[in-house]
Amino acid sequence: MQPRNMSMSGVVDLAAVKAAQEAKAKAEQARAEAARQGGTGAISPADLVIDVDEAGFERDVLQRSAEVPVVIDFWAEWCQPCKQLSPVLERLAVEYDGRILLAKIDVDANQMLMQQFGVQGIPAVFAVVAGQALPLFQGAAGEQQIRQTLDQLVQVAEQRFGLTGLTVDPDAQPGGAERPEVPAGPYDALLEAAVRALDAGDLGGAVQAYKNVLSDDPGNTEAQLGLAQAELLQRVQGMDPQQVRKDAADKPADVDAQIAAADLDLVGGHVEDAFGRLIDTVRRTVGDDRDTVRRRLLELFEVVGPEDPRVVGARRALARALF
Repeated sequence: MQPRNMSMSGVVDLAAVKAAQEAKAKAEQARAEAARQGGTGAISPADLVIDVDEAGFERDVLQRSAEVPVVIDFWAEWCQPCKQLSPVLERLAVEYDGRILLAKIDVDANQMLMQQFGVQGIPAVFAVVAGQALPLFQGAAGEQQIRQTLDQLVQVAEQRFGLTGLTVDPDAQPGGAERPEVPAGPYDALLEAAVRALDAGDLGGAVQAYKNVLSDDPGNTEAQLGLAQAELLQRVQGMDPQQVRKDAADKPADVDAQIAAADLDLVGGHVEDAFGRLIDTVRRTVGDDRDTVRRRLLELFEVVGPEDPRVVGARRALARALF
């Protein structure tokens, strides 16, 4: 495959659309076959990062790109910047929860792929979307830049090609096997204590209990959600709602005032108002202020839940505001 440069804005490439349709048809056939054989189609978070070679490139990258944007990390063992960039990409691949798939290609063992993509130096990061290749960046980019690039990639893949990503099952084992049932985990007592603390209004105790779980098990989704909720309640505790809303109305450029009002909006059940307020603030800000607002918005997404349609819509709006 000879990669093509494809802008993430502008007119739709008709050849790319045709290729996407063909690739999606193949992917749908594969999913149907897996369903007939009893598979669920869900994958483990560990399967979001894969090693790819020349022999498996068509299967693991081209065909999968009909379901999800495939980000390619060209690296080598001797490359020091690669050792800084690759762990960030791997962590983000898991964090994006099926919206991207990370394919790692060792250039020393796959010289042909390196040449076909026109890689001049490493680390180099490309993406393949519906069979079409595009360069993302070269060198050890900062995490904020990487996030912005991935957000834009996900948005384009969904809006232009209808790619909705992969279903990730945290209870699945790598390779698609289901995880066997196990006895109650070691964190059940801590999680129960956190819930009791929340019910009793002991927000500090609940926050600490959830943090204790996450210190040993960072991927514990129940603790992640509980911590986001407890911290939100802790932030609004003692607020004067009337004063907070007055400050937000009087100071539209004040990041702290808008964030506080958004927290109140969410606690009051005004989810779309909270999201809209922060997205508007992202549009008006730059630099550290913008990143502060973006991070708080992502925290509120966690409180509501990633599958909620309001979160899905707000993620798209955030991507548009950032670019």
